[in-house]
This record gives sequence, structure tokens and C-alpha cells, in this order.
Amino acid sequence: MELGIIGLGKMGFNMAERLRLAGHKVVGFDFNKDATAKLTASGSLGVNSLEELASNLSAPRAIWIMVPAGDPVDQTIAKLEPLMQKGDTFIDGGNSNYKDTQRRHAEAAAKGFNFVDCGTSGGVWGLAEGYSLMIGGDKEPVERLTPIFETLAPGKAEGWGHVGPSGSGHFVKMVHNGIEYGMMQAYAEGFSIMEAKTPLNLDLTQISHIWQKGSVVRSWLLDLTAAALDKNPTLDGLEAYVPDSGEGRWTVTEAIDLNISAPVITEALMRRIRSREENNFTDRMISIMRGAFGGHDVKKEAPKA
Repeated sequence: MELGIIGLGKMGFNMAERLRLAGHKVVGFDFNKDATAKLTASGSLGVNSLEELASNLSAPRAIWIMVPAGDPVDQTIAKLEPLMQKGDTFIDGGNSNYKDTQRRHAEAAAKGFNFVDCGTSGGVWGLAEGYSLMIGGDKEPVERLTPIFETLAPGKAEGWGHVGPSGSGHFVKMVHNGIEYGMMQAYAEGFSIMEAKTPLNLDLTQISHIWQKGSVVRSWLLDLTAAALDKNPTLDGLEAYVPDSGEGRWTVTEAIDLNISAPVITEALMRRIRSREENNFTDRMISIMRGAFGGHDVKKEAPKA
């Protein structure tokens, strides 16, 4: 089966490789010509324009879009539409907001195109492990693209599924990422508690490996944590700055709108945001209030040299 891919970052390239190795034809485009050259060198076809991408795929075309959420997706679709025919399919495999996805689906349908949303998890490990695919959209294009999904997933009948109508794939991926925030925060807090218990001289790397087998907290996320600790057990050279892709925020907003209590995901998001604050004003306010009502000592910054 044929597939066009737009966006040949590490994840997009690895997806192309997984498809190529299974015998699918892949045509890829990226604004980075080195990325397209690398794709061609690997055995697929890297092209340097959207026109070349469309002309090298036979109808009905399927083009997988792997670009940042928001306006880049709309711009990509707008540039592709004049090059495509009715019945062709756009697949948004990025982390788009499901409300944007529903809008794009309606706009595409009005012009005779199909639009499928595919929440994609697996990161840089997808080439070897396969990708978890949460798919939303109309039944016909999803069924037609089944060979693609089966190849990208960990197995033909596992790790992927058509979860519902347009937007549902990105909605499920949004919640998936919210859960991920909570899991990461729990692991981080647990390891921090052990690291702070200096009299016990705990080996965090050893403990991470112990938990990998038989423990109720074992997970792939723990496996990755253990591998990272193997390389850098004291986290030397790392800043306490944690970005977010936006999906945790959307999950919290949806929880509020649905009147669902989600304190763990919400707090995990707040901790990420707080990690970016230098000389945290909130904590300084708390310190000065404690000093005001209780006479507690207020720790002051050291004089600048």
C-alpha cells in the first residue's frame, strides 16, 4: 500500500522505515532537504515539494501529516488540497486538539476529502516496538487504511483501534498524555524521596531495575527511567525545566467541563509549569507571609558578586 508522509523528524522517519520494511511504498516530504535525502537513501522516496509528493502517489491518495499542532496543520492541508482529488485522505498523526480535528473533518468532507485523526504514541521507539494508534474518523477510509495501521502498530490485532468518530482519536490521545503526566510525576516524586533519604545511601539505579520485574509499578516508562539512570544516575547537567505539549492542559480543561475530578493530572501539569519559574515568586510570597504572621525566618538570596 502507498502512503505519503509530511514531516520527517525522528518519529516520521521511523514510521516510514517501519512501513518500508513491511513492503509498503512511502513517499516523504520535509522542508529539511537532508531529511528527504536520508529517506531516499534508506530505500523510500524523499521529495522536495508537495507537488512531487502528490504526483508520486496514486489515487486514492493517503497522506499522513506529522507537523506541530495548530496552524501548521491547517497550512499544510491548505497547500495540499489543490494537489489532491476527491476521495483522497488526510491523516493527522500529530497531537492536535480534537476540536480542531472535528472542524478539519467537516471542512474536508465538504470538499470531498476524507480526514482521519490518529493519536500516535511510541516516540522514537516505534520503529522497533510499534506505535500505539488511537484512530478517529469515518469507517470507510479507516478500513481502507487498515494495512497501514496494522503495520505501524505492535501487531496486526494489538496496539491500535478505531475508537470512534472524528476527533475521538485525538481526544483519547489527549487523555493518554494526561495520564502520562500523572505517572511521570509519581515516579519522579518517589525517586526524589529515596534520593533525599541520605542515611540509607540508596542506589536509585538498582532500585529502578528491581521494580522492573514483578512489581505492581513496573511499566515501559519505568524501563526507560532505569535505562536513563544507567547512563546518568545523579542527573548531572540537567535543568529542572519540564515543557508540555499542551495535551495535559486540554485534559484538565475537559475534566473541568465534564465535572470530573482529576487532581493528579492537574497537579502534575502545575508542577511542570512551576518548573519553568526562576526565583519562584509564589514560593517567595509564601515565605514572606510565614514571616509576617509567625515570625519565621525568611531565607534571603546571597548578595550578588
